[in-house]
Amino acid sequence: MTDWSQDGAQFTAKVLGALAGSAISLVYMLPKGRQEAAGRFLTGLACGLIFGDPAGLWLAQKLDLLARLSPEDIVLAGATAASLLAWWSLGLLVRFLDRGGRPSG
Repeated sequence: MTDWSQDGAQFTAKVLGALAGSAISLVYMLPKGRQEAAGRFLTGLACGLIFGDPAGLWLAQKLDLLARLSPEDIVLAGATAASLLAWWSLGLLVRFLDRGGRPSG
């Protein structure tokens, strides 16, 4: 069962991270329309909120930063990374399917 009793600072960090990941992604891969933008934004937000904790822990362990970062920093980084990855993945999938599954070239 999900633990909904996180303190406010961690939840705020998770929301900000998810929003930041979605916003950063706009710079790298612009959506073609409003519907694609809304879908990718909501997917990035949801993935950042859901996977922010495990992604942050995984990143902090891989980079050997657990002792140096606060729990809020770990959640913020994880939510941003999860949101960014979801946005990119969905964007690439949409573009690939728009071409009929054919590689470019």
